[in-house]
Amino acid sequence: MKKLLAVLILFTLYLPTWAESPYPSKPITLIVPFVPGGGTDSIARDVAKLLSEKLEQTVIVENKGGGGGAIGANFVAKSPADGYTLLFATSTFATNSSFESSLPFDPDRDFSPVALIGKGPILIVTSKSLGLKSINELLVYVKKKDLNLNFCSAGNGSINHLSGELFKAKTGIAMTHIPYKGSGPAVIDLIAGRTQVFFSTVPTILPFIKQKNVDLLAVTGNKRLALFPSIPSTQEAGIKDFDVSTWWGILAPANTPKAVVDKLNQAINDITTQDQLKERFIGEGASIERLTPQEFQLTLRKELVMWKSLVKSSGLSIN
Repeated sequence: MKKLLAVLILFTLYLPTWAESPYPSKPITLIVPFVPGGGTDSIARDVAKLLSEKLEQTVIVENKGGGGGAIGANFVAKSPADGYTLLFATSTFATNSSFESSLPFDPDRDFSPVALIGKGPILIVTSKSLGLKSINELLVYVKKKDLNLNFCSAGNGSINHLSGELFKAKTGIAMTHIPYKGSGPAVIDLIAGRTQVFFSTVPTILPFIKQKNVDLLAVTGNKRLALFPSIPSTQEAGIKDFDVSTWWGILAPANTPKAVVDKLNQAINDITTQDQLKERFIGEGASIERLTPQEFQLTLRKELVMWKSLVKSSGLSIN
């Protein structure tokens, strides 16, 4: 009788392991580290919908804005590493992590990169009040007039901010950074002429370019954008190695099981082939990216090193 009882106890102890449900067996929460309603939130909801269908499990979008994305990122970093809490990360994850020196998480060690979804160039636009049509005209204008222009951004540590700082470092011109609480108010002041230059993501500024409220001077990177075939790349404009991109991807807490990360990676890479995402990205001048978790990790690390080097050499700090 005692032996039988011992066997039953052992069976009960080991049953959860034997009977463990395959991933995912419950809803997944996708944390968007920004407030609802913006472009990032919209893309995340498209991804969540398609991922729900692919995995046959609910993917819930939860917004945790604040701190330039740091609040949402920290929430995910401190969550269980089981694949049920994920971060919808953007390029601001890398720039803000490089700029902010007292984050409660390590952007490299505390996350497991899952998948890079897509990326797009930065557009260099100026206020109509300047009347400029090219990067060369901008450089000549600044040096000839000996002016200190203002460039606006969505906030300290944003991709707009550090793109502007990198532009200053590459060209040697003087510009003063004016941070705003989001891209919306930054664009309003740019159009009004209260600021003069903006290094913008395509979704943010595209409507205003079409309405001719601002002047588009160049597209970052080595090639032109199909949306604006007559506008040169920064490489063509003579600014070497100014290949800055905005991107969207998924991160999990560090030490998430490889099998879970690989399954998520495959599912995300599969949904990026669907027309809903492909057409949206093409319409916003972005490209679909399909990397392995290891490739995404190397890409993220390279970007962190680049931005940290810029912050250090430029003497930038939010603290």
